[in-house]
Amino acid sequence: MGSIFWRNNRYAQLIAAMVRTGILGYGGGPSVIPLIRYEAVSRYGWLQDDEFGEVLAVANALPGPIATKIAAYLGYREKGWTGAAVALIAHILPSSVAMLALMSIVQLLSKSAVVAGMISAVVPVIAVMIGMMAYEFGQRAIQGLGWAAGATAFALAFALLEVVPVHPAIVIALFLAYGAVHIRSAERLRARFGRRKEGGA
Repeated sequence: MGSIFWRNNRYAQLIAAMVRTGILGYGGGPSVIPLIRYEAVSRYGWLQDDEFGEVLAVANALPGPIATKIAAYLGYREKGWTGAAVALIAHILPSSVAMLALMSIVQLLSKSAVVAGMISAVVPVIAVMIGMMAYEFGQRAIQGLGWAAGATAFALAFALLEVVPVHPAIVIALFLAYGAVHIRSAERLRARFGRRKEGGA
């Protein structure tokens, strides 16, 4: 009975998902995003991949920690303001309690060779998780924009972020605006091409 309640109750799902991401999200916001994506898209199906990409882009453009913003959004999407509060508390509470509990022994652990080895060993895992998510988003960008526009967008984004550099929020806002224009232009071109094809036939 309890397992059925846990599977079907949306609040229980939010709590379970956010507690898992809060506990396992070692390394800050970037490492938590693949975990939240798995919970929201793969495990519970609250969002489609494309929707999650849009939420991620908007969350990146807003101030504050990205993981808490996405957690609050998912809670709000599923259960309104109450869901947002539940998801946010469930996400930050485990790590907050753990941080307070371990604060007294941080100084002892900071010089431990065992802890240093653990940190070094987990970094490649986080890098692979982020890389896999970036690859999947890249595939969708190519599918949506086409190879030429997609490759140009990747190169331009890299140049703006790493060479210039421009603040990431500005880059995201620029590309959101471009995406809206691109989709409209593509639809007009397809419609015009379809009319010409029908007229030629």
